[in-house]
Amino acid sequence: MTDYNRTLLTGAAGALGTQLRQSGTRLGKIVRLSARSPIKDLASHEEDFPADLTDFDAVSRAVEGCDAIVHMGGQGLEAPWKTILDANIAGSYNIYEAARRHGVKRIVYASSVHAIGFYERNETIDGNVPTRPDSLYGVSKTFVENLARYYFDKFGIETVSLRIGSSFPEPTDRRHLITWLSYRDCRQLVEKSLSAERVGFMVAYGMSNNSQAFWDNRTAASLGYHPQDSADDYAEKVFAKTKQGDPNDPAVRFQGGSFAAAGHYEDENK
Repeated sequence: MTDYNRTLLTGAAGALGTQLRQSGTRLGKIVRLSARSPIKDLASHEEDFPADLTDFDAVSRAVEGCDAIVHMGGQGLEAPWKTILDANIAGSYNIYEAARRHGVKRIVYASSVHAIGFYERNETIDGNVPTRPDSLYGVSKTFVENLARYYFDKFGIETVSLRIGSSFPEPTDRRHLITWLSYRDCRQLVEKSLSAERVGFMVAYGMSNNSQAFWDNRTAASLGYHPQDSADDYAEKVFAKTKQGDPNDPAVRFQGGSFAAAGHYEDENK
C-alpha cells in the first residue's frame, strides 16, 4: 500500500488506465478515477470523478484533496492539431496548474516513445537526450515533459515522465520486440514511480525486459523497477507472422516506427 491517501488517475477508462486499476491501493489508499464519462464498476477503494481535461474548473475539482496524480488521460494517437492542442497540451497544463494550486507533490506522466521517435533504431539513447518528436502527438509529449520540468524547477512538483514504448497484451510486430511493455510491468513501473522516495524531474522508459533495446533505462532501475516480462518470449511467433522490413523505410529506420513514416495528419485525413 502506498503512503498516498488519495491518488487521481486520469484516463481511467482507457486501456492503460484500466490496467492500472489492477494495482489497487498500491496507487493510493483511495484512487479517484477520472475519465470523460462515469465509471460504474468501482472497487471499495475507488471513487468516480468524471472530468473533461480541457475544463480547468472540472480538473481543479478532480485534483482537490489528492496527494498524487497518475496522468494517463488525453489523446492517445496522432490526430488533428486542435485535438492534440486541447486534450494533451491544454489538458496537461490544467493538470499541473491544478496540482500547484492544491499542493500535489508527485505526478507520474504517461509520455511516449514518440517524443524521441526520430532517433534511428541503431542509436542507444537515455532519458537525457534532446527530444526528437515524430508527430504532433509526439510534440505534445515533449511539451508536457518540459511543462513538468518547469513545475519542478519553479514549484517543486516532482514528476516521473514515462516514455512508454508499445504497451499491448503481447508484441505483434518486429519493432514491438524492442519497445514492448507488458501490462504487468507497466503497473510495476507506475507503482515504483509513485513510491520512490525522491524523483525530482525524471525521464524513464516504459519497456519490459527485452534483450533488444533502443534505450538505456538506468533511471527506471533507480526507481527499483525490475521488469518481469520479456518480448523475447514472443519472438518466434512474431518472426513467423511478419516479414523483415526495408531498412530504408522510415517505419523501420526510426524508433517511432509508423509515426515517423506518416505524413502530416491533416494532409492524409482530408
